[in-house]
Amino acid sequence: MEDSVALQVINKLPQPLDFYVVTINDSEVGKVIDTKHIGKIRPEYYRIEYLKMDKSDEYWIAGYLGKKNLVYFSQHALPNKNIDQIIEVRNYINQSVKLSDIAKVQVEDYNYENIKVGIWVTLDFLLLFLNLILLVKNRK
Repeated sequence: MEDSVALQVINKLPQPLDFYVVTINDSEVGKVIDTKHIGKIRPEYYRIEYLKMDKSDEYWIAGYLGKKNLVYFSQHALPNKNIDQIIEVRNYINQSVKLSDIAKVQVEDYNYENIKVGIWVTLDFLLLFLNLILLVKNRK
């Protein structure tokens, strides 16, 4: 795709980490465009994610050990959108405490929205199931 980049994250740490990617708008400083969950990456494994970078030239990677323990944060600029990115996570690092706090809030909001959508989908299926049961009972 045009203006997209393939990001490969390799976990070289001894524990599996849960990684998130936050893309940042280049025209407004600190304005978040999108948050994506890459997934839990085991040691010596990798994950490839495709990022749409038409309005952005910077992304952040946040790695969590457990639910809320941010152990890895890095900020990456994208000088050329035609070159794929390979990131090897070799140590626990937090490049910027200020930016990692913003990333924590974005990841929490992302997870909250996913939980909210999951609850609504579950309730919709339950309502659909109950209505189908009542429809079958009324026909008998």
